[in-house]
Amino acid sequence: WAVFPVFISMLGIIATSFVIVTFVRYNDTPIVRASGREMSYVLLTGIFLCYAITFLMIATPDVGVCSLRRIFLGLGMCFSYAALLTKTNRIHRIFEQGKKSVTAPRFISPASQLVITFSLISVQLLGVFVWFAVDPPHTVVDYGEQRTQDPMTARGVLKCDISDLSLICSLGYSILLMVTCTVYAIKTRGVPETFNEAKPIGFTMYTTCIIWLAFIPIFFGTSQSAERMYIQTTTLTISLSLSASVSLGMLYMPKVYIILFHPEQNVPKRKRSFKAIVTAATMSGKLTQKGGDRPNGEVKTELCESMETNTSSTKTTYVSYSNHAI
Repeated sequence: WAVFPVFISMLGIIATSFVIVTFVRYNDTPIVRASGREMSYVLLTGIFLCYAITFLMIATPDVGVCSLRRIFLGLGMCFSYAALLTKTNRIHRIFEQGKKSVTAPRFISPASQLVITFSLISVQLLGVFVWFAVDPPHTVVDYGEQRTQDPMTARGVLKCDISDLSLICSLGYSILLMVTCTVYAIKTRGVPETFNEAKPIGFTMYTTCIIWLAFIPIFFGTSQSAERMYIQTTTLTISLSLSASVSLGMLYMPKVYIILFHPEQNVPKRKRSFKAIVTAATMSGKLTQKGGDRPNGEVKTELCESMETNTSSTKTTYVSYSNHAI
């Protein structure tokens, strides 16, 4: 039963390691810088942990293994979705601020983003430490339907003493981050695609939500099955691996493809000022307001002409934000 989860995890670990090596090697190229190097490495760490947890879940239970399961079970997802939530929140705040003024919002620097991300991750770690204090990890033998009156002939399964409720609580915070990130992805879906990676993040979150919606009935629907532990472990590990694969495939494989096979596209883009972001936010708002009254093509043409007029009429130099991934 463990062959398929291990196979997926091995492929995922190899692919994630390849992406990390590629990003490190081309660390100073425009595509890597534009994707937000610091946050990318945090997200890749989370993806790696999501794959690696499979080996802890199938290992022979003892106090050490049970302790590591508690720590890393939700940590990989927490790393991933804390990073994605911070990214989408940043995009949302930048364009919301751009609709109000030309002043950049606070806490959009890479250092600020790392502080926010690790603050979110620390909540998960705090919850795990509380879990350790309230209920120290240990193993139990689950006899299930194989319990007999004669203890010498009874056969059971050695497992970590983690109830379904404890498991859901461990994953609950990460799922909350995932849902919140999906909400922000929906809010930023109308942002011009030339300014950010909100759309790939959106597709990633929609797909991930579908995976976990399928996970819940399968996981809890096997509560009375004789093969309950094996089915639940397989379902959980495959769901984690699929979630990691979605993030890796949608967010990083296109970048790696361009870096390796189309280096001519890996060139610096035109520098963006915050004024340009303000203009894009304003035009996006106007497009939303006028879209219901006029044909789509007519509205876009009018707004494009308006943007060109505004661009040609101003000669003011603004501070560049090209070093910050948007």
